[in-house]
Amino acid sequence: MRIPMAVALVASLVPALSVAAHDTESGWDYEQFCCNGDNHSGDCQMIATKNVRVTKGGYEIFLRPGDHRLVTRPHNFSLPQSEARRSQDEEYHLCLYPTEDTLRCFYAPDMGF
Repeated sequence: MRIPMAVALVASLVPALSVAAHDTESGWDYEQFCCNGDNHSGDCQMIATKNVRVTKGGYEIFLRPGDHRLVTRPHNFSLPQSEARRSQDEEYHLCLYPTEDTLRCFYAPDMGF
């Protein structure tokens, strides 16, 4: 059975169209749901510990321009501890998508809660 040329062409493009998670500075990959882009233009990035305050119920995240590549104005996010994902390098990471106003994923070190 011969495969029509158009079907073969589409099948060869599918891997190129799939979204791949980019990796962190320390080498582990962000989950595909969380990241869009790459290490230079993506929406996930490590943030400094000074930008995060651990609260009784979770986290408060304060960002100013320069704290994350997508941030152009101050932001305050609150997140329950149950919604944080486990960071694999003991650092905080934040994914903003589709805009800087939307916290898509937050990765935190194990806090022993």
